[in-house]
Amino acid sequence: MDSKIEILSTVSVQHSEDLYKIVDLLNRTLKRNDLMFGLALNEEDQKKATFTIYRT
Repeated sequence: MDSKIEILSTVSVQHSEDLYKIVDLLNRTLKRNDLMFGLALNEEDQKKATFTIYRT
């Protein structure tokens, strides 16, 4: 069982307290389309986050 995750796109965005809600909604809605979404806070600038789209 070989699971390969492919990064489709990344973008740096202004961090918002509710941004995780959008990522959660996208993950729950589009997982059946083999898509996954991630959000990571920038370690150097806590006001920015990286939003990533993956194909699973």
